[in-house]
Amino acid sequence: MKIDQIYTGCLAQGAYYIESKGEVAIIDPLREVHPYLSMAEKNKATIKYIFETHFHADFVSGHVDLAKKTGATIIYGPGAKTEFDSHKATDGEIFELGDVKIKVLHTPGHTLESSTYLLIDEEGKEHAIFSGDTLFIGDVGRPDLAQKGDITQEDLAGMLFDSLREKIMTLPDDVIVYPAHGAGSACGKNMSKETTDSLGNQKKVNYALRADMTKEEFIKEVTDGLLPPPQYFAQNVAMNKSANTDGIDKILETGKVALSVETFEAMANHEGALVLDTRKPQEFAKGFIPNSIFIGIDGSFAPWVGALIPDLQQPIIFLADEGREEEVVTRLSRVGYDNTLGYLKGGMEAWRAAGKEIDSVTSVGADVLKEKLEEGTANVLDVRKPGEYLAEHIEKAKNTPLDFINDEMARIDKNTEYYIHCAGGYRSMIFSSILKSRGYDKIIDVAGGFKAIQEVGIPVTDYVCPSTLN
Repeated sequence: MKIDQIYTGCLAQGAYYIESKGEVAIIDPLREVHPYLSMAEKNKATIKYIFETHFHADFVSGHVDLAKKTGATIIYGPGAKTEFDSHKATDGEIFELGDVKIKVLHTPGHTLESSTYLLIDEEGKEHAIFSGDTLFIGDVGRPDLAQKGDITQEDLAGMLFDSLREKIMTLPDDVIVYPAHGAGSACGKNMSKETTDSLGNQKKVNYALRADMTKEEFIKEVTDGLLPPPQYFAQNVAMNKSANTDGIDKILETGKVALSVETFEAMANHEGALVLDTRKPQEFAKGFIPNSIFIGIDGSFAPWVGALIPDLQQPIIFLADEGREEEVVTRLSRVGYDNTLGYLKGGMEAWRAAGKEIDSVTSVGADVLKEKLEEGTANVLDVRKPGEYLAEHIEKAKNTPLDFINDEMARIDKNTEYYIHCAGGYRSMIFSSILKSRGYDKIIDVAGGFKAIQEVGIPVTDYVCPSTLN
């Protein structure tokens, strides 16, 4: 028996490859299916099953494409409705894979069809669970994404309580937990950076698995402090139910096209394409195409694209470091942005050589901000998440989370100078680029973010300042 966790840091997502006696099951595949095909081919094995733990909201699955390429059966838990051929398993149903078995445990709560897959080894021993978004390391799945009709998040949280205690916590302590996500995913709020653990240890350290916890306490704790889900989540769910979602091959064919300066400019100015700059933050600051948006590839690229670009059909053209063009298209497709039309051939060097207009963002070190604060002349926008801000922040800084920039923008005065920071400089540059594209010119990025702010000795406080700009 062979188990491989294929972890994708950008999405904090774990897919799984299970092999026994030349037969393979893939659990929760990403959109780019080539890694699974390559692994099976290398091992001279056949992909027999594609198990989906639920309808994913935070990424587009490759299940349909993988099934077309392999003939494998797509399996969902009870109650799932798809536009493509799939097997809707019953609770307790067992699938044989070589010398091992995979048992379906219906565990509703995160979504109604959510299921955990129990791997039973060659000796008949309960070896591992692939828990999807039902159980994470350090957390459980958020119960607010599948609300519909009369079903509330409290109802779903109650179902999740029962699922955990009746289906999962009754398993042996040495069962290995393989979740669908780790720290950084928006599918939970307290996930560990670890990507696997024993069930016994989770019973000790996971707040949601406390033995003395009542259902009422559980519901309150798992629903408390939930931020609104990113806008692209519902659209990804719809794509994962659809039979008409394009495979990665077609997306790469249309997206990985080298565009001349003239064509690139025409698409931006006359065809409504959004210019997405994926370079490093400080490279962007020094010079970029006017009205372009920065979201760097070296960061939580796909989730931020999903959170900040409302329309999945938005035509996108982009700048990338040489050799990373395919990576950009692939990572956009993971969250459903399939209308990528190409990249600027030669990048900013070609743009400059053509004599085209260039914009920039003023970026200063934290020492400059310290001087301004001592003079009492700095207006500071802290664009981190509310929880980060509450933990520690510059006194009188206004919390304006990047997640909610469209809601907060009206409160930002175009005639006032602002110093903008996040934790390390990535989110603040995204924030600055969006403001610049909307005509805000008096903005100054603080390079290095809160880490640099602490290093230069700027006083910070955990006192909660008003979070408005009024």
